[in-house]
Amino acid sequence: MDDQLMEQVDSEISAAPAENQGEMSMITQKSSRGYVPWNDEMDKVLLDTFVEYFNKGDRCQNGWKPHVYTAAVKNVREKCNVNITKSNIDSRSKTFDKHYHVISGLFSTSGFGWDWEKNKLEVDSDSVWDDYVERNKDAKGYRHKIVKFWDLLSVVYNKDQANGEAARTAAESSKEMAREIGTSKDPAGSTSTTTSSLKRQRSDDSFNSLWSEKLDMLTATLKDDAPKLPSSVEVLAALQEIEGLDEDTELELYDILTENARKFESMMALPVERRKRWLMKQLRK
Repeated sequence: MDDQLMEQVDSEISAAPAENQGEMSMITQKSSRGYVPWNDEMDKVLLDTFVEYFNKGDRCQNGWKPHVYTAAVKNVREKCNVNITKSNIDSRSKTFDKHYHVISGLFSTSGFGWDWEKNKLEVDSDSVWDDYVERNKDAKGYRHKIVKFWDLLSVVYNKDQANGEAARTAAESSKEMAREIGTSKDPAGSTSTTTSSLKRQRSDDSFNSLWSEKLDMLTATLKDDAPKLPSSVEVLAALQEIEGLDEDTELELYDILTENARKFESMMALPVERRKRWLMKQLRK
């Protein structure tokens, strides 16, 4: 099924207007050699897609489920006007995973923080950096490296992070939480307390402990408030009440509603005569 969807995506790109094909010609040539130059817009679209499917539980121990790659290719192609393949998505995902592994490792050591405005590390001193890099060679190029969308990366690639509908909300809250904790840390007797240091995401043991505790509490609360997934029988019965759905459409909607409790809840809140129109809008998203 996923191979057929990938072929459909390819055919849609081939049918694009001539002027759009012209704009993609240089990138297409590079793609044929397996290389695609990524930019911030593409990264944001890809990470938003990953977060969406992460919330649905579609990231397993061995990586993403096949249909996630199909959705990612389609979204990046359509929204960024770039011709990419599953292998490009997979390669970029590995890069994101490396960023998370290296940076989170730094945060586990005292003396490192995160500058949310400049999207890069803050280091207390040269000696702190030199000592760490001596023991962790893979971090060598990260002192001044700009890594955008850290809030999304830290949700999707955190192996200990619970997935589900609470994940995105937790990600959106993490940046503000980091600022809150950073500004509350005003050590007495400091000789160089500055405005920037008060905004820093501190990474010493006390910071990690407090941030982790608050994030766990937030995630648990959101999970308790989230509606439970409907059973397959409930979804099928609800769809069969709606007139005019062909078999293929019914199956597509079945997949959507069995994976998304909020959408099922929203559909059931509508009068029966309005449900078909609402469901058609969900298919077009």
